[in-house]
Amino acid sequence: MKRAVVTGGAGFLGSHLCDGLIEGGYEVVCFDNFLTGTPGNIRHLTEKPKFSFIEHNVTECLRLEGKVDVVLHFASPASPRDYLQMPIETLQVGSLGTNNALDLARVNGAKFLFASSSEVYGDPLISPQAEDYWGNVNSIGPRSVYDEAKRFSEALTVAYRQYHGVDTRIARIFNTYGPRMRPDDGRAVSNFIVQALRGEPLTIFGTGSQTRSFCYVSDLVEGIMRLVEAPRSEEIGIPFNLGNPEERTIRDLANRVLELTGSPSAIENLSLPEDDPKIRCPNIERASKHLDWFPSVKINEGLSHTIESFRSVLADLSA
Repeated sequence: MKRAVVTGGAGFLGSHLCDGLIEGGYEVVCFDNFLTGTPGNIRHLTEKPKFSFIEHNVTECLRLEGKVDVVLHFASPASPRDYLQMPIETLQVGSLGTNNALDLARVNGAKFLFASSSEVYGDPLISPQAEDYWGNVNSIGPRSVYDEAKRFSEALTVAYRQYHGVDTRIARIFNTYGPRMRPDDGRAVSNFIVQALRGEPLTIFGTGSQTRSFCYVSDLVEGIMRLVEAPRSEEIGIPFNLGNPEERTIRDLANRVLELTGSPSAIENLSLPEDDPKIRCPNIERASKHLDWFPSVKINEGLSHTIESFRSVLADLSA
């Protein structure tokens, strides 16, 4: 049985990845310190014989007895609300944490997959964004702690591949949504759904004409799994965009949430945050060609599943 280590495994994406790895036949060791993850995300896994949890801050040395076949570094505050409140922690997990995770892979001769982000492209000047686009990033702006942490981690990952021979992979993850998102994480999907279910105004930053692409979490996990399982090659070592290439406006997303929830909520426009990207859409030709991967869950289907999950979460909070 292959053994996988997932840092940040109690987070939204990390917990779904733990599910996917176990279903794929892996034994999974999850590291998390619950900075932004929650015990509830992995509670259903704690009784499974293939799953173990270690509460640990990955900015401190990672030690683990026994064989490790793959290390997946997903630890990091990921929503703007989180990394703006925790700038130092975000930079540390994207530097010290990445270094520690890479060292764990190196000493075990394991594969290493880094969860990067579409934020490496900053406020892009082209759309869609392909992997060979270098981006348009403000290195000292309010979002820079997250952007630069991811860019540094990518550079460190490549250095470990070139200098130490580690079998590395980089996934540039675009906006992903689904069950287990935190109600208070400040992202558009969770904000809109929670506000709609509570009958509050849906708050849109700017006019809502800015675009994003939204990938349902099961599609994203499938892409990650295919990248993990792909045979080592020069092409696999190059970053891969993973996201849904269907570009839509934030206002369109808000209107869909209102329709699917049946909420009478109004829409309220707020000032656009500094350096907020105006466009964001992945070119996924590389993933389609080398991983035979393409998202299959349509936006209304994914939103419906997510809405039902939030109904349950909000009911529990109000109980």
